[in-house]
Amino acid sequence: MMNRLLTTVAVCLLLAACGSPATAPPAGTGIQGTATIGPTCPVERVNSPCPPRPIAVTVIVRNATGNEVTRFRSGADGRFKVALAPGRYVLVGQGPSSASLPRPIPVSVTVTSGSYAVVTVQFDSGIR
Repeated sequence: MMNRLLTTVAVCLLLAACGSPATAPPAGTGIQGTATIGPTCPVERVNSPCPPRPIAVTVIVRNATGNEVTRFRSGADGRFKVALAPGRYVLVGQGPSSASLPRPIPVSVTVTSGSYAVVTVQFDSGIR
């Protein structure tokens, strides 16, 4: 009985070790960019520009089939950099809720091997 239990445990451990390993992205491959919110003023004037401002947010990365691959948080300056395997992705900032502002604007990006794709993840502030 004890030998059978030990054999079963050994086989389970061996099968677990033989499972497919997680695929790590190639070095220097992924996305980088900035998360911003705008507009930031109700009225833009010629001598008073009103550019989008950086925002610290959580960003969800989904693959071509819509499954979440990862999520990350941009810094206080809005910047981010995350390693990803080559492929097509959709990035969506995580807003407070789907019905309130600021509203995240999804952005599609294609990651190629050996480089970081540059993107801006935008939020609509609702100011008009």
